[in-house]
Amino acid sequence: MKNSVFSWRGTVAGLGGGLLLIANASADEACGLCVKQIVTNSELATCFLDQYDQFAKSGSDAVVVDLSNCASRGVVEALPSPNKGAAEPDVQFMISRLQLQCLKKKLETPGIVLDPSATIELDSCG
Repeated sequence: MKNSVFSWRGTVAGLGGGLLLIANASADEACGLCVKQIVTNSELATCFLDQYDQFAKSGSDAVVVDLSNCASRGVVEALPSPNKGAAEPDVQFMISRLQLQCLKKKLETPGIVLDPSATIELDSCG
């Protein structure tokens, strides 16, 4: 009976220690819930840039971006042409601090075409 108690405690201690190691390792790696790309348009991009300082103030490594208050309300959008299926813009997403800076940099690129919508890759900033 004693052996089973010791092995059970050892297993629990081992699992707990392993979970701590995994948690510490994942804290150093890229955000697991962060998106790799977003779809946006000029209205949401302008709203993001206007609110960038608020997003940048976040103390955590992962930043929740919520642009749902920016989407136009009460205006019926034109239907996309059958040839070009415009992707639905993302109004809520989670990105890392590096991706936040990357997105700002990409949205400030002169001549960027955002309408009807554009997909922005967040892992390719240089």
